[in-house]
Order: sequence, then structure tokens, then C-alpha cells
Amino acid sequence: MSDTSGRTNVVLSKLTVIGDLLMLQIVFLVLSVGIVTLYPAAFAFQRVLPDALSQQHPQLLRRFFRQFKWAFPRFWLAGLGLYFGSVALAFGLFFWANTNGPVRIVALAILIPLTGMIIGLYLSALAVLPDAAEDSTPKTLFRAANLFLLRRSLAVAGGVIALATWFALVSRLPTLFAIGSGLVPALIGYWISRTRTTGPKKDSPDVSI
Repeated sequence: MSDTSGRTNVVLSKLTVIGDLLMLQIVFLVLSVGIVTLYPAAFAFQRVLPDALSQQHPQLLRRFFRQFKWAFPRFWLAGLGLYFGSVALAFGLFFWANTNGPVRIVALAILIPLTGMIIGLYLSALAVLPDAAEDSTPKTLFRAANLFLLRRSLAVAGGVIALATWFALVSRLPTLFAIGSGLVPALIGYWISRTRTTGPKKDSPDVSI
């Protein structure tokens, strides 16, 4: 009897987490309708995501709006620049991918790694956001994300591949956009933040000849 009740509690806990994540996704969609609010909403989502997964803090909606109120005045301008930069980069990739000639190869050889680096830096910013200080600025967040990218480059590269796979799925099934447009990048950023990298251990720092 105890085993059955334990399994039931586990299932209910998982369903609660899924319900909270979908609720946050809906709020993210509503807030991100205005372009200027897109990235502040994504940053607020990221700050609340650990609470939703751990189920240790109630009133997630209130916490989400509090984090959005924190993120908007700090990051709306940087987010706006990032949005238009992303649109320009996507247009450039689409344009050169549908052109012929040797210039196409050169352009794509530059744009594709640049896109991967920008996405990796964005995912790194999501990874460090939950622990970011209350007085964070775009400059301090960029520095923290850049340092994270350098330290965990393999994990970030895996996140870039996962996000690219997600975009490929969305291009085939556009309805997935409503379910995971904010949730999937947030989960990838959270996964990256949970990875640990350890360097090789040195048995003895002294070398005798």
C-alpha cells in the first residue's frame, strides 16, 4: 500500500512540475508579444525555472512577474538590440543559403560559426541568470556569460546543437512553437548550468630529475 501511494505521489509531483512549466510558458508567450518585452520575459522565465522544477517555492506567477519587473528596466534595450541582430543574422543566413557562387561558401563559412557563437553566448547567459546578482547589468551579465562559455565550452556546444535541433523540429511542426518557444531554451540553459567539468588531476606538483 505504501509503495502504491509513493508512486502516486511521484506521478502527481511530475504532473505538477509539467503543469507549472506550461503555465510559465503561457505567461511567457503573453508577455513576449511586444518585441521590447521578449528577452526580459525570457530572463524572468530563467530566474523562476529552478523554483518550478524543485517545487520548493509556491506562488510561481507572482515570482515570475517580480522577476520580469526586475529584468525589464535592466535588459530591454540590450534585448531589443539582440532581437534585431538575430533577425538580421537569420536573414543573412537565408539569403546566402539560397544564392550561388563561391561568395556563398565564404559568407556561410563566416555566418554559421558566428551564429553558433552568439547562440552559445545567449545560452550561457541563461545558465548564469538564476544566480545573477540583483544589481546585474547587461555588461556584468555579458562578462559572466563569456566566462561561463570559456569554462564549459563543450556543454555549451551541446546546448547549441540541441537548440538547433529544436528549431529544425519547429520548422517542421510550427505548433511546437507555442509549447516550447521559451521553455526549451530555458531548460537547455538550466541543463548547461548543472553540468560540471573537471580537469585532470596531478598526483605530484614536483618533478625531480
